Amino acid sequence: MKKIVIVFCLLWVSINTVLGEGGVIKKRPLPHEYGQVVMNNYAERAGIAPVVFDHWLHRSKFTCRLCHVDLAFAMKTGETKVKAADNMKGYYCGACHNGKMAHEERVVFEACSKNLTDDTKRCDRCHSQGRYVKKQYDFYDYTKQFAKERFGNGINWVKTEADGAVALIDTIEGISIKRAPLPVDKDFSLYPKVRGMPEIIFSHNKHVVWNSCELCHPEVFPSVKRGSKQYSMLEIFEGKYCGVCHTSVAFPLIDCQRCHSKPVM
Repeated sequence: MKKIVIVFCLLWVSINTVLGEGGVIKKRPLPHEYGQVVMNNYAERAGIAPVVFDHWLHRSKFTCRLCHVDLAFAMKTGETKVKAADNMKGYYCGACHNGKMAHEERVVFEACSKNLTDDTKRCDRCHSQGRYVKKQYDFYDYTKQFAKERFGNGINWVKTEADGAVALIDTIEGISIKRAPLPVDKDFSLYPKVRGMPEIIFSHNKHVVWNSCELCHPEVFPSVKRGSKQYSMLEIFEGKYCGVCHTSVAFPLIDCQRCHSKPVM
């Protein structure tokens, strides 16, 4: 019975993940494409190619909390509406990509400049959609020593960080506020409605490494009281709650056993 329920749920998840709105089949991204964000609020209107942002590279160096809390990037594509003028003032991408910040014994390149004639090739490093741009980091070479998993971009980021293969930066001098860490709640179980489906084990410890508490609460999960809200897979597939990250950047919903991990007693 247990195996039948798991197989049925895997099939249901796979169908819902592959099909978009109206039953349109979506292309499954390649490992190096998984988590990519295209920023095009203003680019094409300004006559330049849209920006292609690789989450995998940035998440290997920085926490999610740093960008989505301290630098105020919205959790949904297109909502931040970054302009070149913002970057030049040191906001958003310009907080790091300012031609001054040192990282790994080199200076981070300047994202945007008032003088566009000094190095137009620099623009192509970000405004790269539809163009062949040789990148500094190759996904497959860069991640070959990382812990592997089956889905998404094929990287088990939790284990990779635990193994010490990446060292995450969580603050930027002059931007981040120094704060004492909040107490971390213990792991707990969530009980699925489908009989025979393994229970969900939610680990605060694993999530706070990347997100801290303030990334999820209160914007993604308004309540911190266990049992005060009933969650459904339909809502999660629509990009709510766990689906904010686990439909796009973190391991995808087709990896059922990563969450449904406690055997049925």
